[in-house]
Amino acid sequence: MAVLLALLLVSLCFSLIRVAHVTITCYWLTPRRIKKIMERQGVRGPKPRFLVGNILDVAAMVAKSTAADMDSVRHDVVGRLFPHFLVWSQLYGKRFIFWNGTEPRMCITDTEMIKELLSKYSTKAGKSWLQQQGSKHFIGKGLLMANGEDWHHQRHIVAPAFIGDKLKSYAGYMVTCTKQTLETLKNEVESGRTEFEIGEYMTRLTADIISRTEFDCSYEKGKRIFHLLTVLQNLCAQASRHLCFPGSRFFPSKYNREIKSLKMEVERLLMEIIQSRKDCVEVGRSSSYGNDLLGMLLNEMQKRRENNNYGFNLNLQVIMDECKTFFFAGHETTALLLTWTIMLLATNPSWQDKVRAELNQVCNGASPSVDHLSKLTLLNMVINESLRLYPPASVLPRMAFEDFKLGDLHIPKGLSIWIPVLAIHHSEELWGKDAKEFNPDRFASKSFTSGRFIPFAAGPRNCVGQAFAMMEAKIILAMLISKFSFTISENYRHAPVIVLTMKPKYGVQICLNPLN
Repeated sequence: MAVLLALLLVSLCFSLIRVAHVTITCYWLTPRRIKKIMERQGVRGPKPRFLVGNILDVAAMVAKSTAADMDSVRHDVVGRLFPHFLVWSQLYGKRFIFWNGTEPRMCITDTEMIKELLSKYSTKAGKSWLQQQGSKHFIGKGLLMANGEDWHHQRHIVAPAFIGDKLKSYAGYMVTCTKQTLETLKNEVESGRTEFEIGEYMTRLTADIISRTEFDCSYEKGKRIFHLLTVLQNLCAQASRHLCFPGSRFFPSKYNREIKSLKMEVERLLMEIIQSRKDCVEVGRSSSYGNDLLGMLLNEMQKRRENNNYGFNLNLQVIMDECKTFFFAGHETTALLLTWTIMLLATNPSWQDKVRAELNQVCNGASPSVDHLSKLTLLNMVINESLRLYPPASVLPRMAFEDFKLGDLHIPKGLSIWIPVLAIHHSEELWGKDAKEFNPDRFASKSFTSGRFIPFAAGPRNCVGQAFAMMEAKIILAMLISKFSFTISENYRHAPVIVLTMKPKYGVQICLNPLN
């Protein structure tokens, strides 16, 4: 008994030593090594505080800059949303290092370095451990957060859902759902209502479309999942405050309990949908799991099991994470793109008229088809300008998984590289003196420097649903602009904020007028 107890104590001591070694290495030695390597290359930044780094500095600056609403509808929002970028880039230059807890982050705006990073080093850089931990209860390790071979396999499985005839087949869903939304708006106008918070309608509409394409069911069936994911998104936006201290994610705090409870409820609802598909196949009512995204994933999992192909473990957890990822990415970002674009057109009626004239010429009063979309040049320019001024994803993060050379810099393993998309999109150096103004004409030419316009990222890890989102945005906007004219309401308060994505704090209120 005494020998057994001694062995247990020795084992415990070794475990504690190993944990202490890993903690010291990860939280102290490695970050300090990276800091010295970058300082020798002339890359410096604000002094970090112990464990929390510069998190408190960033939070204080953002809280101050967003305390009040903007006094007019202006688009110079970098100082409001990225005040730390402006301050530190002026102090330390175009590339500098700041600290998210113990994670060193180098901010770069050089377009050539960005192109090189996103294309040449797509396999050597990806999502950091902190990012994965911060979102693991939200979207898990779906395509957005996967790395290495996992990402490669997931991309290969999912990509066919967003190309060719499969992509074109979604247009019918988009037109049908949009017609229902426009009919609702028309009925409300006829009942005497004139002002609408258009963001709510765009969120419901895009949620309905992604529900049908992902689960082949209506928004009503997925409404509970959408609500829970929205709450999870808001909680995960606070994740950096809870991941600074070693082991903090294991504390039985109110934050950790709430976020885990919500995750379990989302996955319970998803499992109900998945189980109903499996039951249909098992009892012989269906020969496959379906042609939607969920069906494609389940069919692929079954095929791999039958062929004993276990190179990539496509299990139910991965499928649920993929579903959550596309629930979020498939409707959240497109809804925001639509909301910001409608705001811009409502405050620029001359462009609204130009797009409407183009729609009359191309579609001749009919609902837009896939063949029409490539001919809607002005609408495409407006959407691109909206993505430039208000990109839903305001930053692109990548962590180096091994040492590599980027431009004139040696990038050490473990350094996180942050690309401030919003700041790049608003740069006068890259876009001219009118960079902070709404001017879709800048996209009249299809040839412009790559690396400066990256709303969907670039390179192999670009957004797999980019074509889906653009097709959806064009169809919805085309149908809305053909049926209504709209102006910004006097009740609209311009106050962009970032909660993982860039949102209008109070929504976007517009006044709708039906067209004959």
